[in-house]
Amino acid sequence: MAYQHQSPNHNGENDDGQNRRLYNPYQDLHVPIQTLYKLPTSPEFLFQEESVAQRRSWGENLTYYTGIGYLGGAVVGAGKGFVDGVRASEPGDTMKLKINRILNGSGHTGRKFGNRAGVIGLLYAGMESGMVAIRDTDDVINCVVAGLGTGAFYRAAAGLRSAAVAGVIGGVVVGLGVTGKQALKRYVPI
Repeated sequence: MAYQHQSPNHNGENDDGQNRRLYNPYQDLHVPIQTLYKLPTSPEFLFQEESVAQRRSWGENLTYYTGIGYLGGAVVGAGKGFVDGVRASEPGDTMKLKINRILNGSGHTGRKFGNRAGVIGLLYAGMESGMVAIRDTDDVINCVVAGLGTGAFYRAAAGLRSAAVAGVIGGVVVGLGVTGKQALKRYVPI
């Protein structure tokens, strides 16, 4: 609805002597705002095949696991760097020097842990997506084999024994994670 602007002298004329009318673009639109922006609650797909698949694409998977790995590793590393920085401070240090030690320790260790966890996430996502493409099915076996391969490949430069131990640890961790996720789905309705 358009309305007239009243000037401070309240006689209907503006400071420049003109009577102005402000424009309201919604004056003729008699649609309630709730129905104007009715957004769907379910995902929309361009192709029917996309609606059948209940998993992320390999690119989304790669981005997700790498990002979550880096973020989680950076947070854990920053916490460890904070503790190390507090421990490294000496009784005669000024507050500025203590803060500098804590920030340097948090940043350095956070970056180091974040990069390592991000690489592990990248390897895992690539191997899991590769297993899904090779086997043409999405099940627990893909996840466990990707965990085994990720651990072994990550520690391959340290020797065969270290790679085998890391592979077993990766497979067990992923197996426990998938089992816990399935148990959680069974008992907690989402």
